[in-house]
Parts: sequence; C-alpha cells; structure tokens
Amino acid sequence: MDVKTKRRADVENGDEGEDLVLATLVANGDDISPLVRHAFEMGRPKGLLRQLDFVVKKKEAEIEAMCKTHYEEFILAVDELRGVLVDAEELKSELQSDNFKLQQVGSTLLIKLEELLESYTVKKNVTEAIKMSKNCIKVLELCVKCNNHISESQFYPALKTVDLLEKCYIQNIPARALKRVIEKKIPSIKSHIEKKVCSQVNEWMVQIRSSCKIIGQTAIGRAAQVRQRDEEMLERKRKAEGLNISGVDDQAYNLVVEEDEDSAMKFDLTPLYRACHIHSCLGILEQFHDYYYKNRLLQLNSDLEISSAQPFVESHQTFLAQIAGYFIVEDKVLRTAGGLLVPDKVETMWETALAKITSMLDTQFSHMNSATNLLLVKDYVTLLGSTLRQYGYDIGQLLDVLDNSRDKYHRLLLQECQKQIVDVLGNDSYEQMVIKRDTDYENNVLSFNIQTSDIMPAFPYVAPFSSMVPDACRIVRSFIKGSVDYLSNGVRTGFFDFLRKYLDKFLIEVLNETLLDTINSGNISVSQAMQLAANITVLERACDYFLRHAAQQCCISVRSAEKPQATLTAKVLLKTSRDAVYITLLSLVNTKLDEYMNLVESINWTSEEAKPNGNDYINEVIFYLDSLMSTAQQILPLDAMYKVGTSAIEHISNTIVAAFLSDNVKRFNANAVMNFNNDLRMLESFADERFHSSGLAEIYSGDSFKSCMIEARQLINLLSSSQPENFMNPVIREKNYYALDYKRVASICDKFKDSPDGIFGSLSNKNTKQSAKKKSMDMLKKRLKDFN
Repeated sequence: MDVKTKRRADVENGDEGEDLVLATLVANGDDISPLVRHAFEMGRPKGLLRQLDFVVKKKEAEIEAMCKTHYEEFILAVDELRGVLVDAEELKSELQSDNFKLQQVGSTLLIKLEELLESYTVKKNVTEAIKMSKNCIKVLELCVKCNNHISESQFYPALKTVDLLEKCYIQNIPARALKRVIEKKIPSIKSHIEKKVCSQVNEWMVQIRSSCKIIGQTAIGRAAQVRQRDEEMLERKRKAEGLNISGVDDQAYNLVVEEDEDSAMKFDLTPLYRACHIHSCLGILEQFHDYYYKNRLLQLNSDLEISSAQPFVESHQTFLAQIAGYFIVEDKVLRTAGGLLVPDKVETMWETALAKITSMLDTQFSHMNSATNLLLVKDYVTLLGSTLRQYGYDIGQLLDVLDNSRDKYHRLLLQECQKQIVDVLGNDSYEQMVIKRDTDYENNVLSFNIQTSDIMPAFPYVAPFSSMVPDACRIVRSFIKGSVDYLSNGVRTGFFDFLRKYLDKFLIEVLNETLLDTINSGNISVSQAMQLAANITVLERACDYFLRHAAQQCCISVRSAEKPQATLTAKVLLKTSRDAVYITLLSLVNTKLDEYMNLVESINWTSEEAKPNGNDYINEVIFYLDSLMSTAQQILPLDAMYKVGTSAIEHISNTIVAAFLSDNVKRFNANAVMNFNNDLRMLESFADERFHSSGLAEIYSGDSFKSCMIEARQLINLLSSSQPENFMNPVIREKNYYALDYKRVASICDKFKDSPDGIFGSLSNKNTKQSAKKKSMDMLKKRLKDFN
C-alpha cells in the first residue's frame, strides 16, 4: 500500500470516527450546536454536512430494518382495525335508533323539568328579595331609632346605634343608593353628636364657673370653723401653766376631703363624664382632653383678673373663693373623670394661678396703708391655703408672700399703735389714777400684773400711776394680739422670736420714743414729769408681763420666755428714759426753785438789822419743797424721791453760794449772813423732818438731806465765826470747812464789810476800835490773797 492510499485510509477512518460521535449525540438527544459552531469556526462546514448525511443514511437503514422485522404484525393490526370500524358503524346506527326513541318518550318530561327549574329560580329570587327588604327595613329602623335618640339628646345610644350600623349592617345593604346615603350621613351624625356634647360641656363650664364662688366660700367657711375650734382649744391651753408647745402652727386643720353634706359641695360632673364617654366612643378622647383643658385654662385666666372698679379689700374674698372653688372642682375631675385631667396639667394650672395670685398679692400689699385691711386679706389667704392644702396643692409660695409682707404689716401696725399712744399721752391728766371698785382694779392693775402687792387694797385706791399706764398696756396687748394674728395660722411655725422682736421694736420705737418726745417737748410741768417718771417705772415693770403674755399667745412656756436671752431690750431703754425723766424733773424743780430764790434782787445784802424768821423767800421755798416731797412720796419710789430731795436741797445750797459770788452783789454785812443762817436753819429743820418721816433714814442713814447743804452751811458758819482766820488752819478747815474752795471763799470774803450803809452810821463809828472779829476777817482776807 502506497503512501496516498494509506493516508486516504487514515482520513476515512478518522471521518468514520467523527460520524460515530455525531450519531451517538443525535441518538441520545444531546445538543449538537457546539459541534456545528466549532465546524464553522474551524472553516470545515463540508465535513460536518458529510457527517450529517452519514447519520441520516444510518437512521434510514435502521428504520428499513425495523420495518422489515414488524411488517407482518402491522398488516394484521390494520385488518383488525378495519373490523373494529365496521362494528362501530353498526353500534352508531343502533344508538341513533335508541336516541330517537328516547327523544320521543322524554320530550314531555323535559318540558316539565324546564318549568320546575324556572319555578326554583323564581322562588330563590323572591327569597333573596324578602331578605334584602328585611335588611333594609332593619337599617331604616336603626336610622329612625338613631334620629330619635339624637332628638332626645341620648347621644350614647345614638352612637351605639351608629356603631351597630357600621359594623353589622352597612356592608350588607343591598340598595346601593341607601348604602351611599347612610355612609354619607354617618360622619355628619357623629359630628353633630360631638357638637351637641361640646355644647353641653360648655353649658356645664358656665354653670360650674358660676358655682365655684359658692363652692369656695363653703370650703373656706369650713376651714374657718376648724380654725375657730382649734383657736378655742389653744385658748384653753394658754390658760394652763407650764406649757411646752412649739407653736400654734404645728396643728393642721382637719378638713376631710369627701362628699360634703352641704349641697354647695355636691356639684354635678355628669355632663363631663358623659362627654368623656362619648368622645371615647368617637375615638377622639385626647382631642376632648385638650378641649377641656384649654377652655378651663381660659376660665382660670379670666377668674384671675381682678376688677379695678372695686377696692381689693372688698373684693378679695369673692376673688379667692372663686379660685378655691375652681381648684376643688379640678381636683374632683382629676380623681373621678377617668384621665380627663392628668396631675401634670392640674399642677400647671395651679402654678399659673399661684404665680398670678402671688404677684397680685405683692402689688396689693404694697399699696395698702392699713394694718387691719392687710390682716383681713392675709387671714382669708391663709384660709384659702389651708383649704387647698387638703386637696394636695402646694401653698408654699402663697405663704412666702405672706411672710414677705410681715414687715409691712408690722410697720403699719406700729404706725396705728403710735397714733393711739400719742393720743393717750396727749389726753393723760398726769394725775394718780383713783380706782373705786375691785373690777376696775382687776381690769387696770391685775390684768397687767403691775400691782405692788398681792393683797387686795382698800377702795378707793390711789394708784401710783396715771390712766396712761393701763391704756398704754392695752395698746401693747392689742399690738401683741395683732402680731400673733398675722404670724399665726400657717405663716410661720415657732414664731415667738419674731413676735418678741416686733414687741421689742414697738416698745422702743413707739412707746419709748413717744415718751422721750413728751419728755423733751419742754411743755411738761414738775408734777407731770414726776407722774411720767412713775408711769415709766410701772411700764418698765410691765415689760415682764408683756413678754409672758406674748409667750402665752404663742403657747410657749413661761420658763422659756423668762430665760436671759429672751428678755426685752426695751426694758433697759425704758429705764434710760426714766432716768431722762428724772433729769428733766430735777431741771424743772431747780427752775421752779430759781423763781422763788431770786436772791440777788430780792435780798437786802446790807440790812441794818437781822430777821429772826429769815428772808421772805425761804417760806415759799419750804412750802414748795413740802408740796414737792409729799407728791414724790405718793408717786415715786423711795430712791427717786431721795434723788429729787437731794437735788432740790443741793440746788438751794448752790444757789445761796452762787448769790454770794454773783457780780451783782458788791458787798454784804453780818445781818445778811445772819438772815441766811436763819434760812438754813429753817431749811435744815424741814430737811431732817422730811428725811425721817418718809422712811429714807432707814435706807440712806449716812447721807441725809441736810448733808446736801454742807457748802452753804460751812460758808455761813465761816462768815458768822468770831475767828474766821481759822479757815487757814488745815486741821480746822478739814474738820469744819472741807466743802469750801479757797478762791470762792476769798471772793466772798472781799465783799464782806460789816458796817452800816448810812453816812451817819459811818461817822459815829469812825473812831471806834475794830472788833476782834473784824481783825480776824481782815487777816483771813490778807492770807487768802497771799495764798492765791
């Protein structure tokens, strides 16, 4: 085999292998598109076509072989099929014959059957029509029922009817027109019901607003009754001894927040409950909550506006009662209306009201000029606070306003009491008060604890004070009551320290200052000054009573009030004022004595003969001193009487010495000295008698009235002495003339000239030998000149 033959054989073998692959793929039903794509990509489509031709030839050969194998069986099958066709034709002919017969027999029955089916259809339609009519009738009945409920304002049944229509009937209404009408009317009905309910709520709001004043007045009246009972109980406690109670304010008013028997407190919330329920059914409950809150807030803001046409003092009770009633209603709404109000909203409303009330009270208090009016408003405000506190409202800011006005109130109270004190002092007779009955003694003396003895005196009783003292004590007691009235009842707990401070301020700035103004006015007489001094002494003693009475009003034990740190500063200042009165009294006495003792002009300093009964002025002086000391003994305590007596007598002594030293007295003789000696003796006799008869000798045994005239007495003794030059003897001077001053003695001795003033008297004695006394006096004058 040559090379070409071998290559062709190889090609044919290769092509045959590829034909087998293609035939296998076709036999298996696989996709040959990859082979077709590959042949065209390789540029060999002819080879592929040849292979497909090979596969076709191979399949034809297989089919031919198959046909040859099953030919005989196929022929037999065709023969049998032809026999079946013949039988089928015969059967068809029989069926047509039977069908004709059946048609003839069943035609009548078919007519009856069609009639029966038609009847069934009519019956079904009638039944459905009746059912639809019944549904429409039921829907219309519900509509009529809803209309009736609405016309009778029975909104909840109307809503239930509408709800029933929506849930159970509206979807099953066969009449589309009726269904559309009802669907259109339902929102209108709900809107109408909502408007009607809101209208009823608005009417209720108007009605409850008009009732709030009565509700508030009733509640505040009950708080006032509770306060009255508590005050009566505390009044009984105040009368007991040894109390140890912290203060009036520790008690709380036992108001019970419950359904009140009073018809005013049984306000009806039914419209509100109904509205809540209906809006809940409508699904707009939150909207109604906002509606109620906004409208009630508008009412509150309107209630908080005060009218300028009426003074606040006259309108404050109505104003505050309206506010109290408003929040009592809101408290009940909060507790019973099922969430219509929440605590936060009520708190917001209360804070709004509280801010406006406190601002308004601050303004009104600042404009008030009467303590009575301020106290009246304060009392009602505290009753408002006590009432609303029982309903859970915080009244701290309200009490702070009252606390901040405490100084303003007491300033007004001080002014009012000051006018009363000024009137009392201005109308006082400055005469000892005569008490004729035991009831008067109890009212004017015992009630203020200013008695000097626990023994009931005989009547008529002449008190050491004038009517000004019990009148002033009553004013002080009224001030204490006014202060307690403001400080008590919820403003402060444990307010005794405040009361003591204001009491001290009143006694110092009002009572004591008024007394000082009277003292320094220069319009009082000696008797008035003396009586004023006695009055101040009694008032000073009454300070202890004032403090105990203040403690009693605060229910503080007497032992606590009498502690050293609890004493009144006014007591010390009254003592100072009493000393000032004494100074004024002594000055007035000295001025009066000066009127009687105008010695320079009324005395004959060169008298030719001595007067055994002294100078004329001394009788008037002694008479005045007797009257002065008698009055002082009746009115003043012994120490004050001693002070008045010693001052007056010492002033007389100083006046006598000053007269000798006066520049207007150029000379005097022995007769003038003798007359002054007689004056002093009479005065000394009076002083000794008064000193012992008044009981002062038992207290001031070493310092009698007589000792107050020592300078005048020693001067007269020196001028009357037969040996006046002994004054220069230290031993004698220390014993007999220790009160005299060298310079003053020298000045007085220079004026002493014991010779007659007449010219003839001078000539008759011209050649008379000088007496030893004159020599001694001349020697004294000389030695005093040398000494000076």
